[in-house]
Amino acid sequence: MDGTLVDSEKIKGKALVKTCKKFGGKVGVHSYKNVMGRSWKHVTDHFFESSKIQPDREDFNAVFKNIYQQLLQKELVLNPHAKELLLQLKSSEKKIGIVSSASAWMVDQILFQLELGNYFDIIIAKEDVKKYKPDPEAYLLALKKLSLSGSKVLIFEDSNAGLVAAANANCDSIAFQHEFNENHDLSLAIHSISDFNEVLIED
Repeated sequence: MDGTLVDSEKIKGKALVKTCKKFGGKVGVHSYKNVMGRSWKHVTDHFFESSKIQPDREDFNAVFKNIYQQLLQKELVLNPHAKELLLQLKSSEKKIGIVSSASAWMVDQILFQLELGNYFDIIIAKEDVKKYKPDPEAYLLALKKLSLSGSKVLIFEDSNAGLVAAANANCDSIAFQHEFNENHDLSLAIHSISDFNEVLIED
């Protein structure tokens, strides 16, 4: 979802920076590039270390949630031609799922805000698994829920961790490129795009 379906990685990075500042820390938004796509604990640990703070994790998460929600309401947009791809997949009766390392509240807000909830047959969020990308557990759970084998599924990802998880679930993947994954190894993808019009099927 983040970075692939919606242009939210920079927003999340900005929210992390603003939250660290609330706790007396100083860190740049581009620090998020190093941990994008990893588990929330991995991300927050990185920001705690980088900004030299040791906040209570629950307090930090509560402040972050408030800041991130406000930024999403102001700045969130779909990635180019994402809606057109969803419409095309739905019209051809393909099964569509979201498999995200984000918390359920983040997924829910984004889908509600952009009125996208009805497009997806399944939604997997952080709370649904015990292991996070690059572990394939989330994708394996999605395959099970959809009653599909990996060979029948194509995954869109924007991080090295996500691509590794997809590969370990025996799925092909397409990498979505943007300014926050410039340093990620995307070589596991069968193709890379920066606009979903590159995979739309022409009439």
